Amino acid sequence: MKIIISHDVDHITAWEHKKDLTIPKFIFRNSIELAIRKAGFREYFLRFMELAKNKFQNLEELMGFDKENKVPSTFFVGVNNGLGLAYSLDDANYWIKKIIENGFDVGVHGIEFDNFWGIKKEYEVFENLSDLKKFGIRMHYLNNSEHTLKLLDEAGYLFDSTLDRLENPFKTGNLWEFPLHIMDSCIFHQNSRWQNQTLDQAKSTTQRTIEEADKKGINYLTVLFHDRYFSNSFRSWKDWYAWVVFSLKDTGFEFTTYREAIRQLEKGE
Repeated sequence: MKIIISHDVDHITAWEHKKDLTIPKFIFRNSIELAIRKAGFREYFLRFMELAKNKFQNLEELMGFDKENKVPSTFFVGVNNGLGLAYSLDDANYWIKKIIENGFDVGVHGIEFDNFWGIKKEYEVFENLSDLKKFGIRMHYLNNSEHTLKLLDEAGYLFDSTLDRLENPFKTGNLWEFPLHIMDSCIFHQNSRWQNQTLDQAKSTTQRTIEEADKKGINYLTVLFHDRYFSNSFRSWKDWYAWVVFSLKDTGFEFTTYREAIRQLEKGE
């Protein structure tokens, strides 16, 4: 079993959300997590320091960690707004180029999932910004319908990693689907809108999924960690990600990318 790690870029700044409810929800969620002792006073303080500094991303820090630990991760960046994703195309363009300069792959964090022309427009915008000819996508909030994969294939995407299933990669037309197996927010938010799991509980849940995937014969285990949480303001999340990387490496699993996995799958390796 090989490991594919990816990161969704949901936010760049705090003030990009001045026209939506992200900040009030942020304040309410953090207060709840402090009250139920899933966030400490230091974490709570640091979260509001980041809010004051207008910093809602940790991309440089996460790229540095992945590079140091030889994790060839893929970053998904939005080129459209909706459902709490509100940063500008200028910001998207800056980070797309920065991610590529740092040697990582980058794809689309999609908003449109059931309208061909909306999907195609996002494809074309990202193609122009990135200068890439083939790239993949993951839908924001993992949104999808029975038509999504067919529409992504028709739009020209190389791969998708949206479907939440413990399955191996499969093809729809020319599009490879890599189901998503482990996601940070699902691990820490067990049927909740705020964190209700400790770091030890998150590790146990993750370990069970890894073991189940191994027994089921999953060839490529996909893991999603949001860059927003690679911060001491979300210490349990940051420590969880480091634990995932180090424990998988110590167990002898190999890290790879979607592109390399496709190359191997196409060759029948």
